[in-house]
Amino acid sequence: MSETDRGVDPRTPPVPLRPTRRRVLATGAGAAALLGLAGRARAATSTDPTAPAPIPGPEPAGLAPYASYWFPDSLPAGTPGPGIIWRSLSRWTPEDDPDLAHNTATVPLAERFTPVPANRTARAGQARISSLVSFAPTAGNPSQGSPTADYYALTHWAYIDELVFWGGSAGEGIVLAPNAPVVDAAHRNGVRVLGNVFLPPVAYGGDLRWTRELVRRDPSGRFPIAEQLVRVARAYGFDGWFVNAETDGGDSALAGRMREFLRALRAAGAPHGLRITWYDAMNSTGRVGWQGALNALNQEFYEDRAGKVADSMFVDFRWTPDTLASSGALADRLGRSRYELWAAVDTESRGWNAAVRWDAIVPRTRDHVVGYGFYRPEWTRNHLTDRSPGAFHHADDRFWTGESLDPARPAPERSWRAPATVVADRSTVSGLPFACSFNTGHGLRWYEDGEVVSDTPWNHLGLQDRLPGRRWVVETAGPRPSVTLDFADAWRGGSSLLVSGAPTAPVTVGLHATRLPLTRGSVVELVHATGSGPVTVEVGVATREPSAPGSPVPYVWLRAGSTGAGPGWRTARAALAPLAGRTAYALAVRITAPGGGPLVWRLGALSVHDGSAGRRPAPPTAAAVDAAARQDGRAWLRLSWRAAAGAGGRPRHYEVHRVLPDGGRRFLGGTCGTALYLPGVPRAGREGAAVFEVRAVDELYALSAPARTTLPWEP
Repeated sequence: MSETDRGVDPRTPPVPLRPTRRRVLATGAGAAALLGLAGRARAATSTDPTAPAPIPGPEPAGLAPYASYWFPDSLPAGTPGPGIIWRSLSRWTPEDDPDLAHNTATVPLAERFTPVPANRTARAGQARISSLVSFAPTAGNPSQGSPTADYYALTHWAYIDELVFWGGSAGEGIVLAPNAPVVDAAHRNGVRVLGNVFLPPVAYGGDLRWTRELVRRDPSGRFPIAEQLVRVARAYGFDGWFVNAETDGGDSALAGRMREFLRALRAAGAPHGLRITWYDAMNSTGRVGWQGALNALNQEFYEDRAGKVADSMFVDFRWTPDTLASSGALADRLGRSRYELWAAVDTESRGWNAAVRWDAIVPRTRDHVVGYGFYRPEWTRNHLTDRSPGAFHHADDRFWTGESLDPARPAPERSWRAPATVVADRSTVSGLPFACSFNTGHGLRWYEDGEVVSDTPWNHLGLQDRLPGRRWVVETAGPRPSVTLDFADAWRGGSSLLVSGAPTAPVTVGLHATRLPLTRGSVVELVHATGSGPVTVEVGVATREPSAPGSPVPYVWLRAGSTGAGPGWRTARAALAPLAGRTAYALAVRITAPGGGPLVWRLGALSVHDGSAGRRPAPPTAAAVDAAARQDGRAWLRLSWRAAAGAGGRPRHYEVHRVLPDGGRRFLGGTCGTALYLPGVPRAGREGAAVFEVRAVDELYALSAPARTTLPWEP
């Protein structure tokens, strides 16, 4: 991004009105160092509810794993600030990476399908969305979540095609690998995640030597850094690289080497499914001259006479309606999809109040011109004064769905053209078993079977469920109730689906778009609770799609029982045998409150399976404490284990609990991989050793037998 493009250095802590990157960088690397140290202090708080409260404090050096970042080869002059580690990518090897097990994503990229759109304006097969997100500072970004619910827990994956793990700075590192929770959550929803290569402008500390080192050939003519980038992506489990060359001062020879480097990077990565997105900055002269277009000055980084160079291009903010139209036409002539061009849309400072010439990208009355890319949509969290999870998701739903909060009934458009009204949603729910506990990947507590087993706030996107893509399609003849993801109670994880209001007629809430093959043994289960009067609950299963975009979903309704007033979660089941041999295209619930009156109803979990519920997955083995430090009655430690192996396939994720002296269990954390860092675990009384249990969790949230390990306390 250019120094006028309103970008913010990702080292900056969020405030209601975020400063520009230019202002932030003027404060120098010292501020970044302090922020990196603050990130480490946050990660060191306790995750064990046996302590009266999380206890911040210094953590032992070298134990906590963080997302990786590098310089291509040579390091800056001087010494890094506190909390920052300077690393050379040219010297990286997976064998010598101490944090590899904590940074490796393990969820495979799921296949997606496109259901019939919920409204008449969203289009399939045209514009797609890229999203450039800074989840945390470059330095001190925890590898596996942290004990706070204040986090950009992105859930609207249904509208996103590609996510870029944005960040980097000349004072920390300029090549960033995404952390595993982001990749695991994205992959579960079929979204690719790209690491970031950011060659900063000179005004922001950029040095042309880093560009030259990036594209340097070895004596055999190979590009060693390109090969390293492929090795990193494969070892860490993400999907490619976003290359942003903004350091000015080059010449045409350097531009030629950059093009050859991109070709080599793509050639090495393509057999492994890796992709490259090029940012419109450097042009064929070697100078930085943002075009706001695909044109003759930058085409060679996208497609040259020998063929494809990059898989897509992020078009700078300087675009105009004419330059986007000409860019799409040039892509057509090159035989490339015009929707591989991402027109930049800056949402960092103003979010849905941003002034965007939408008709230049996604006109309502004709084909879309190009795709588009959001720059920093985490504004939905950063601009809030109340950054509680509920407030964040309300803002995030408005950003992606629009003011109506119902993609089937878009509100009259003002200045914001919400993605749900433009881009067809997609889903990955295409096989059994399937379950969702409406867990967003962060929360104020952790629940299991409706009980609190940790009262420590947390975030870990890798534990996020596949949530409904359309939030929320509601049908009722009376007043529309509120439908939200709520954090005051849950069946499993940190949140549940809450329907509240005073409806005077049955309320239908659309849930997942699916492609589930049904058999005579198929059943659907709901775990739900009411905090008001009695309700009758039905499950809707659509065995065909709507006849056209925006048409009603043709559900078949199955009685799932009644719930009386009073606290407590209840499980309802409905057999799907009458629909055997057919495909479930969508799921919904219908709630009827006899006699009207206030309604408070929660859906804690939804599952569809063929009688596989109740089976236990294979357990992990060889649980061990790999490293630990003890101080003042607390311990910081790294656990690892061997993956569960059995006929049930790979687990959904693993969970780690502490076994207390009285036999109780407390949740400490979870991960999709086979290693977990636990910060600040307090000693329970005078116990001689802390006991930890690791369990595999399957797609229906069944738990395996535990693998145990212990950490002796010092006398």
